[in-house]
Amino acid sequence: MSESAKSFAALKRSVLSIAGACSLASWGLQAQGTEDGEGTDTSQLETITVTAQRKEEDLQEVPISITTLDTEKLDVFGSGGEDIRFLSSRLPSLQIESSFGRAFPRFYIRGLGNTDFDLNASQPVSLIYDGIVQENPILKGFPVFDLDRIEMLRGPQGTLFGRNTPAGVLKFESRRPDQSTDGYGQVSYGTYGTMNLEGAVGGALSDDWSGRISALYQRRDDWVDNTRNGPGDDLDGYDEFAARGQLLYAPSENFEGLFNVHVRSLDGTARLFRANLIQPGTRNIVAGFDPEKISTDGDNSQELDAWGANAQLSWVFDGLSLFSITGYETVETLSRGDIDGGFGAVFAPPFGPGFIPFTAESADGLPDHGQFTQEFRLESTTESALQWQAGLYYFDEDITIDSFNYDSLTAGRPENGSAQQTQENTAYALFGSLEYAVNDDFTLRGGLRYTHDEKDFVAERFQSPLSFLGIGPIGPLYAHTSDSNVSWDLSGV
Repeated sequence: MSESAKSFAALKRSVLSIAGACSLASWGLQAQGTEDGEGTDTSQLETITVTAQRKEEDLQEVPISITTLDTEKLDVFGSGGEDIRFLSSRLPSLQIESSFGRAFPRFYIRGLGNTDFDLNASQPVSLIYDGIVQENPILKGFPVFDLDRIEMLRGPQGTLFGRNTPAGVLKFESRRPDQSTDGYGQVSYGTYGTMNLEGAVGGALSDDWSGRISALYQRRDDWVDNTRNGPGDDLDGYDEFAARGQLLYAPSENFEGLFNVHVRSLDGTARLFRANLIQPGTRNIVAGFDPEKISTDGDNSQELDAWGANAQLSWVFDGLSLFSITGYETVETLSRGDIDGGFGAVFAPPFGPGFIPFTAESADGLPDHGQFTQEFRLESTTESALQWQAGLYYFDEDITIDSFNYDSLTAGRPENGSAQQTQENTAYALFGSLEYAVNDDFTLRGGLRYTHDEKDFVAERFQSPLSFLGIGPIGPLYAHTSDSNVSWDLSGV
């Protein structure tokens, strides 16, 4: 191992030691408070409220495997300037990885996920942010800040949450505005100029209106040197900004409107690919590996801009409540990487590190994207043994995907291949759920959902990187598909 790699490993061990010491000190203070009679009564289980069944309930009474993370834990976990992947393994059975850097997280629950890195690939783990499903994988990377809690629902959730939930659901709930004035600020700084700035402020605007503004800024200096262009750090830095503004209108106990606008901007480096990094036939890194150096003749860059808005309205009537959730999301991004992981090729020496059979430098982007969702839901609020809820859901998404290839062996690395996909996706669903308390100790639950989904897809290749072999444009190619599905569940608690 090189000296820089040894230093890097030593630094990580030191940081972990400090973090462990701080955690033990914090635990000791909490334990002392309990012994002195100043802490909470540990003989009572804390009541944790969740919305896994689309309404607020005690976690102990929900027949679903659920894990939650509250604000305090999120503040600690997210203070290192990391993207949403910091949640990986923080929740049992959850893994998150990416081949696009910070822009395109792929989620796995209990090992079930989708490794496909196409920008319209559906995932079996659904992410719902403030009541709005984030269908496109780029939308799923919105930063984590100023949240009230995260809920992870393990296993199929098709009845109440719909499509693309066979592995489970991640629910993010932002801290809502209220009439009390409060706020917070958090600053973290670390190696390579890593910075995490986060804060929020909220309170009453009038007797009926309250608001909350929260923002996050994260950055890291380039710290990886591309040895192909001389000394100096060139890669793996980023600048990211996200913000959220909310207004809550509550003129009476019978109506409430929560309005949310959020934005995100990212400028950084795509995932760094490193050729021949693993010793063949082993799990070991090759000798001499230095994490602060790479040899590549391509470009690694990433840009992303996104914004969205939603409105959550609720009315309370005699014996029932009506909810409306309207949301719009849009994102533009372009991510480019030298995915051959090195320089040159065997047919165009010099090449390396190690064996590079061919060049591969490509980019994928969303120049046009829009997602609209609407849900109406009725929920009973009586004191009877039978409770119910029913709803209607509508989804509409238009997406355009550009794919490019570049000639890494020619000066200026010109574009030598391009293709485009467009997809229009509409879906609607009807769903309902019943809950019957047989007695004080036993409750039956059941749910049913009907979903209809349609897609119109067009693909066209304008230029082929193999044009010198007589391979030219293709298409446009058209496809239309539709399907319907009925899902149900039954449980006893």
